[in-house]
Amino acid sequence: MKSYNLDELKIMADGDEEFLQEMLKTFIQELPEDIKAMNDAIENGNATLTYQIAHKMKPNLQIFGLNLSDQVKMLEQWSKSNLSQAEILPYANQITETVNVVCQEIKQDYNL
Repeated sequence: MKSYNLDELKIMADGDEEFLQEMLKTFIQELPEDIKAMNDAIENGNATLTYQIAHKMKPNLQIFGLNLSDQVKMLEQWSKSNLSQAEILPYANQITETVNVVCQEIKQDYNL
């Protein structure tokens, strides 16, 4: 079973294979960069930047069927709560690991 689900993306594409391919390429190019930026922001204790990056990633994670909304919410709440850096690291790690797996699967499945 795949770690991702393209049902929502396929509905958006409405049969347009070129659009689907572009979205897949964009995901595997941009999400790892966002993940690195997110982890750098966390490492630097920058809760505001972490919020911004997590918020930016949320739609892509949803479109690709990744069930990470709870983890993203925790990162977004860091800037508005008393959570420590150590408390949010497990959520960031889950997002990081899932995105890395999905990127590898998409590369293999679509020869990208």
